[in-house]
Amino acid sequence: MKIGRLSKDDWDFIEANADTLDAEEIAAHLNRTVESIENYLAKIGKLQDKKLGLVVQAEYDIKSRPYWKELKAQFSEEELELFLYHWKEIVAQFRKDVLATEELQIVDLIKLEVLMNRALREQQESMTRVKQLETEAEMEKRKTSDQQDKEYIFNLERQISSLRAAKESLSREFKDLQTKKAGLYKDLKATREQRIEKLENNKQTLASLVNKILRDPDFYEFEGKQLEKMRLAMEKEKERLSDYHVYEDGTIDKPFLTPDTVLQENNE
Repeated sequence: MKIGRLSKDDWDFIEANADTLDAEEIAAHLNRTVESIENYLAKIGKLQDKKLGLVVQAEYDIKSRPYWKELKAQFSEEELELFLYHWKEIVAQFRKDVLATEELQIVDLIKLEVLMNRALREQQESMTRVKQLETEAEMEKRKTSDQQDKEYIFNLERQISSLRAAKESLSREFKDLQTKKAGLYKDLKATREQRIEKLENNKQTLASLVNKILRDPDFYEFEGKQLEKMRLAMEKEKERLSDYHVYEDGTIDKPFLTPDTVLQENNE
């Protein structure tokens, strides 16, 4: 059995047969371990659980981008974990149908989400600190006039005022980020209303489909390849089911019996 990293030929074979062969069959053909095949299938999003496959591939994709290092420098570990969560879910929602410009929009959208959470967290910390300082100031004020530390009280009240001003600033920042986030949602057509509208407008007639085939060579070529793949897969499965099979009770028979398969057997 081969060991070491998968070769370029191995990658090509796995990607070409991921939809028709399982990990065990691919591993047997390439003389590789099943684990190595499953790892690569997960990396390219070819898992039985389609949603999980999209999520795994989305994480792999962004970590291979040049700007991933910048994101790691811009956010803390906790924020980066949140960033990855939103990235995987959004890309999985779009089912990998994401262009380069849309990818940048998604990155900006998630940055806004992370910054909004940061603003709310800092606002909560400011409120907690204000309550602590107010408690300390109140305790000092309860002392008799000759025992009070006026300078200490003044310093506490100054900190409280500063924190309250910062809280207001954070509130304005949060609202501004929220407005920008809503704008990006609309640009990406990611709101529920826009998704429903897109589905309603996606109804095509046979004439419009024929027109698209005639006008779009890439679409014509892609659909032609898909149809040919389906035909070849059907022929392969038909051949497999037309062969003899040993059932659990010991009976030997063909699962797929038609006049064609019987005639073919007689000719052979």
